[in-house]
Amino acid sequence: MTENKKKTLDYTDPGLRPRFAVAPMMDWTDRHCRVFHRQLSHRALLYTEMVTSGAVIHGDRERLLGFDEAEHPVACQLGGSDPKDMAASARIVEDFGYDEVNINVGCPSDRVQSGSFGACLMQDPDLVASCVSAMKAEVSIPVTVKCRIGVDEQDPEVALDAMADKVFAAGADALWVHARKAWLQGLSPKENRDIPPLDYDRVVRLKKRYPDAFIGLNGGLQDLDHAERFLECVDGLMLGRAAYHTPQIMTGVDRRLYGAGGDDVSPWKAVEAYLPYIERKLAGGVRLAHMTRHMLGLFHGRPGARSWRRILTVEAIRPGAGIEVVTKALSAVSPQDDYETGPDLKSGHAA
Repeated sequence: MTENKKKTLDYTDPGLRPRFAVAPMMDWTDRHCRVFHRQLSHRALLYTEMVTSGAVIHGDRERLLGFDEAEHPVACQLGGSDPKDMAASARIVEDFGYDEVNINVGCPSDRVQSGSFGACLMQDPDLVASCVSAMKAEVSIPVTVKCRIGVDEQDPEVALDAMADKVFAAGADALWVHARKAWLQGLSPKENRDIPPLDYDRVVRLKKRYPDAFIGLNGGLQDLDHAERFLECVDGLMLGRAAYHTPQIMTGVDRRLYGAGGDDVSPWKAVEAYLPYIERKLAGGVRLAHMTRHMLGLFHGRPGARSWRRILTVEAIRPGAGIEVVTKALSAVSPQDDYETGPDLKSGHAA
């Protein structure tokens, strides 16, 4: 880890604990997405897509792990189950400058299962604990776990307690819990995001059992109004698809969840703040659509939102598309004064 690096995340410090995080999402929370999300909230904890320990050790590390300094606080989620490899990967992650390394114990995909990691690790809390212990011995940044409440026929009362007992005993700094089971047989990864019923009360009971440990809640949280009420019961809130599809949700995070003064972030100002990054990456050969695809839902439900999406979707993919596409799309959205007098934004997307 870089010496004298300013600490932006600390689960033991109330001032640096994450009250809000954007969930790791494959194909979505890439480095461009995270820089865009950072314009909407200065304090939210941002997660990478899951990257496997094998890829970190043997692959193109800059392509897999490279990130912009603006992203802090940013966490890297690892997929793997070999304690030695996970420890080596965690060291590499720390050396890259990440603020946290997280173990994936929630993904139900067939590919992840075939590698013996992800949600299937709910069945082996001792192995997860061994990974935590090995990683803690190698790094000084927080080591956290993101899990389900159980898989298949497991009793969530037993399975989640067993996972928490083991990983906290091994030194885990936090446990983020997706409040639904994963069905490894019979449901696709997409179905696993919606079909198994949510059980927020199960996570609340876990927090009561561990009053001094960090327990974060994930799963089905639709917007800040929906999520914020759980802060009386848990330590942190993690939104996934809702934050991605309707990113304006994040504009109120700093004020509402961190007590920051001033107005909420303006989505117009957020786009303007993102433009220098886009220009820099365009100059480096990145295609515009790779960056603008994360912005499509920013003005969801507002006058001009359809034009905003259409311009970015159609014109950003054209060869040589440049920053003028974004400014054109932004000019198609109604002026901010009209926007601010419109109806309250509500998202119908579940995380």
